[in-house]
Amino acid sequence: MNRALHAIDGVDGARRHFRYFDFIMAAFVAILLLSNLIGAAKLAAVGGYTFGAGILFFPLSYVIGDVLTEVYGYAHARRCVWAGFVALLFMAFMSWVVVKLPPADGWQGQAAYESVFGNTWRIVAASVVAFWAGEFVNSFVLAKMKILTGGRKLWTRTIGSTLFGQAVDSAIFYPLAFLGNWTTAQVLTVMVTNWLLKVLWEALLTPVTYVVVGWLKRREGVDVFDRGTDFSPFAKAPSA
Repeated sequence: MNRALHAIDGVDGARRHFRYFDFIMAAFVAILLLSNLIGAAKLAAVGGYTFGAGILFFPLSYVIGDVLTEVYGYAHARRCVWAGFVALLFMAFMSWVVVKLPPADGWQGQAAYESVFGNTWRIVAASVVAFWAGEFVNSFVLAKMKILTGGRKLWTRTIGSTLFGQAVDSAIFYPLAFLGNWTTAQVLTVMVTNWLLKVLWEALLTPVTYVVVGWLKRREGVDVFDRGTDFSPFAKAPSA
């Protein structure tokens, strides 16, 4: 049976234990890693439009980030951002070690492996910086807009926060990751195109976000407002 829904401040929400938070965080980190490792290195073109293949799945991390901030508050979203940050660093280290290991005699896949994963260090370095900055901007804007709107009109918060968060993410990621490997025109085209596509994805997924947010709020029995929250990225993370 669902518990009654209570509006609470972010400080109080940071002290609560939530039943589904760990699952949402796991999904957030998994999508972040896979979209960066598998999708970000490929430049695709469909119908005359050029874009990074990671655009198909990476925006889901922002959708989940919106859900985390809306349901659990900024402090818990901050914990997930740091978890993703550490996971990206480990992925970069593991990729570097595996690529550098000498191939066994008779194994013919080293060149292809290096082609796919050899640039992972640069992509992940760009991803770490862009993700860190963009996700914190996204969560900050959403949390502040929630207070301003009194918790109404969720769509304005999810789309509005994505406009700012993804703009910061794209403006940092694509030049750092690909400038020099791609032409400047390609970097600018993909940067702007992907930003617009990410915002469009967010808008299209708004009905899904409403369903997930509503279900989680009812199951957790809370609606967190970030009044009195310390918005510093380096503040102590709450327990789940």
